[in-house]
Amino acid sequence: MIAIKDGKVYTMSGNILEKGTIIIEDGKIKEIGENIKAPEGAEIIDAAGKYVFPGFIDAHSHVGIFEEAVGEIGEDGNEWTDPVTPQLRALDAVNPADKAFEDAVKGGITCVFTGPGSANVIGGQSVALKTYGKVIDRMVVKAPAGLKIAFGENPKRVYGEQKKMPSTRMGTAALLRETLVKALNYKKKVEKDGKDPDKVVERDLKMEVLCDVLDKRLPLRAHAHRADDILTAIRIAREFDVDIVIEHCTEGHLIADELAEAGVPAVVGPSLTSRSKVELKDLSFNTPGILASKGVKVAIMTDHPVIPIQYLPVCAALAVREGMKEEDAIKALTINAAEIIGIADRVGSLEKGKDADVVIWDGHPLDIKSRPSCVVINGQIAYKRQ
Repeated sequence: MIAIKDGKVYTMSGNILEKGTIIIEDGKIKEIGENIKAPEGAEIIDAAGKYVFPGFIDAHSHVGIFEEAVGEIGEDGNEWTDPVTPQLRALDAVNPADKAFEDAVKGGITCVFTGPGSANVIGGQSVALKTYGKVIDRMVVKAPAGLKIAFGENPKRVYGEQKKMPSTRMGTAALLRETLVKALNYKKKVEKDGKDPDKVVERDLKMEVLCDVLDKRLPLRAHAHRADDILTAIRIAREFDVDIVIEHCTEGHLIADELAEAGVPAVVGPSLTSRSKVELKDLSFNTPGILASKGVKVAIMTDHPVIPIQYLPVCAALAVREGMKEEDAIKALTINAAEIIGIADRVGSLEKGKDADVVIWDGHPLDIKSRPSCVVINGQIAYKRQ
């Protein structure tokens, strides 16, 4: 049992405890509030004069699937041979020994959404993981947590060079539609013939995943930078009545009202990069603040390894510098990220019964000089700065 005492606790559930105590037992938050007495025998962590936050969540990364410091052999995020690969599972490629997990823990990031890259129209299934552990199956918070799809330059470049479809934006949209129609037909066949003992419906792993999308058990996570690509993604999601999250959303500020009206969440970034391709010409740290001000649910990403995972709070701080409200920026790293991923029942805020993912900071985390002094994940002390 652990008792974190006397810190300024940002619960992200609507209140700030000026001198709060958190009691942790069996990996969960047992009690949280003020004027709570630590149970006898508990390990006491004195947080007086420090800031206590839920562990931060990176809502879009490639941690463990594009590994640190090993070069090309550690790049398992894109299956370049087929533009439609919904059956791929990031869980089968993530290496928990990737150095990035250690960097994440030391940076106060306790949970990540990680998955395939954007080479394919449909890239595969992403996973939400805790950042502390040795066995990937025990680190899973949600698997699958989303199905990667991609618009814009990446798929058309990859397959255009191979003289395959898609080589245009039209081709990308058409291939996605064709595949979703195939899934609808498969779904109807299973529903009709699956009840007949004399008929055997042969399993199709690609179609099974897409049926989960059609049944809204699995959201589409759409790589889209340009405003027109964002709107194409939303258009297709409406056509097939499926859930969608816009990832990157670089030109989202240009269509903020449309995103708000559509009720589509956005995971914005990576903004701490150069304008390395034409889709990034309007790259700006203004985007998350503009979207949040319009009522769009926003999370902030690193797209690790594009931005090293430990600099997630720096990205949020720079968004605040460019006009985002501080409260919205912290939500983008905690409860918003959890809700977008679909794991807010476990993480994203400090509440009784939730996972004990708690970070004690020596200053406010949006101050670039601040560092975590203690990181607790699943009720275990994962890092303590000497």
